[in-house]
Amino acid sequence: MKRTEGFLRLLGQPQRGLKCLHIAGSKGKGSTCVFAAYILRQAGFRVGLYTSPHLIDFRERIRVLKPIADSGLGHRRPNHGLLASRTRGADFEGMISKRELAGLVNRLQPRIEEYNRNLKNSSLTFFEAYTALAFLYFKEKKVDFAVLETGLGGRLDATNTVDSLACAITPISYEHTDKLGNTLREIAVEKAGIIKSHNVTKSQCPRLIVISAPQEKEALAVIRKRCRQIKARLFEIGKDVTCRKTKRGFSIKGIFGRYDNLKIRLLGEHQLINAATAVGLVEALRFFKVKIDYSSIKKGLAEAVWPGRCEVVSRKPLVVLDGAQNSASIKALKEAIKNNFEYKKLILILGISSDKDISGICRQLNGWVNQAILTRAKSSRAESPQALAQHFTTNIHSCISGVREALQRALKMAQVKDLILVTGSLFVVGEARDFFSGNSR
Repeated sequence: MKRTEGFLRLLGQPQRGLKCLHIAGSKGKGSTCVFAAYILRQAGFRVGLYTSPHLIDFRERIRVLKPIADSGLGHRRPNHGLLASRTRGADFEGMISKRELAGLVNRLQPRIEEYNRNLKNSSLTFFEAYTALAFLYFKEKKVDFAVLETGLGGRLDATNTVDSLACAITPISYEHTDKLGNTLREIAVEKAGIIKSHNVTKSQCPRLIVISAPQEKEALAVIRKRCRQIKARLFEIGKDVTCRKTKRGFSIKGIFGRYDNLKIRLLGEHQLINAATAVGLVEALRFFKVKIDYSSIKKGLAEAVWPGRCEVVSRKPLVVLDGAQNSASIKALKEAIKNNFEYKKLILILGISSDKDISGICRQLNGWVNQAILTRAKSSRAESPQALAQHFTTNIHSCISGVREALQRALKMAQVKDLILVTGSLFVVGEARDFFSGNSR
């Protein structure tokens, strides 16, 4: 983080003055960010949205959502068709343009080279430089709010150079143990590092507001302790903010109100938790004299789009893409598949990054699928299919080196009533999404 802080000073501190909502956690960060951003744009605000990683195009990471009245959409519902009938612009609305990105890169490149020359035995990473670029872009676009997803952990993350009005911690589970620690407590300490005293100019609320999704006991203890240390005000999902399914959708009892007849497009019970976390996060802005009304919450949740999360890209056969990349996310995905789809045989295409909990993921999948095709994304972090095969206890698997080839094999194998599930990594999902959009067939 110190490298990023130094570079931001060189740029004139573009992150200062941004009104930020900051989200960390192990699963559901991106969904929570998107829900919050869409609610805020419905409320009439210009919203900067910074997420990672990307699926296909790294421009997806930086977006500016215009207020609904200025976007040209009115209250028209976006197209929910399959990929062949959609554009990436519709899926990633407000994505930074190629021209804008090229202009910023040309401006920053000399600064990056200058800064790196003065560093001792290190240089800015892509994520650190891109985060600084995002801050500069949001400042120049004069966003009302910036919604930021951490990249890795939180305490030392490049995004943690901002002063947040409020932050959220989504469910914490085992991930990146080589960098974040081997215990849930150690991982939670890193995630809870975004909970810090803010110095927001002319703030109406001297205390940081924190929203926590349901957590394991060990992780929750860390979050509560951190909030006590800096006198942050903590609201917990399931205690201070609750959600429940109803016949007409679901309802949320928030910090300041009750919101009924809510609907979201994203499938899975876990997405209700993400939605409730996002509602608590935007409600926290009332402490800063910003009130978000029921209509904005309802419409924002209903219109939020987040590709690659239990996303259907083909009907015959049924093909579902999901970026679950830890054992807790795979468990939630299994429930979502069970509750939302009917199928005869389940064909799995699985690729996992080498720094993930491979044994835990495979343990969840063993005995559940009828056939597994193990593959790898083009990412340098991808584990080999042969290494993944060692974690499967039956001979239902085959190893295919590329995602495109794995999809072709699965499509030949599948019958009309079968389901093909692509999961294990957002990199794998991104390549699969590109395949079904017709870009790599």
